[in-house]
Amino acid sequence: MSSPSTDLRTRNLRMLAVLAGLFLLPLLASFWMYYGTDWRPAARVNHGELITPARPLPQVNPPVVLGTPARGTLFRRMWTLVYVGPGTCDDSCRHSLYVMRQARLALNNEMTRVERVFLATSDCCERDFLSTEHSGIVVIDGADLRTLVGTFPEGEREHSLFIVDPLGNLMMRFDTRQDPKGLLQDLQKLLRLSSIG
Repeated sequence: MSSPSTDLRTRNLRMLAVLAGLFLLPLLASFWMYYGTDWRPAARVNHGELITPARPLPQVNPPVVLGTPARGTLFRRMWTLVYVGPGTCDDSCRHSLYVMRQARLALNNEMTRVERVFLATSDCCERDFLSTEHSGIVVIDGADLRTLVGTFPEGEREHSLFIVDPLGNLMMRFDTRQDPKGLLQDLQKLLRLSSIG
């Protein structure tokens, strides 16, 4: 016959083993899943494509066709969303500008930290459409600015928005055929983590 103190000690040890198991089993399972299987958590949390290394934009004074840079200097001191394409603005251009406008508006109080720029590579510009539908956008005639335009990746430009940081570095591309919430989430994260711009 076991004594009450031995029974109590056995119950306490069992309870301690159960509690230790509750904490250690998830830890062991996560180690096994990470190191013992092919499963890996997503390697990235951004929705856009990072441009690595970031590309510094050349310092130029481009001819502004429409709008006024918010803080006097383009691509400096603010986060900038850029669309690069012909000034005639076809359907893909109009869709990209719409996504750009809506993402900025959805930032609410933070939207004053983000500027929108349309870098027109030719046939500048659909002024009536741009001034009525996209009030506040800065339009640049980039037809003669090969160094500036050449900094932006060429592939799929008609479906791309680019993000330039407040130091003038081209750092991200977003495909406007994707869910626009991804662009908004990327912008929110950048603004939250950034102490500049």
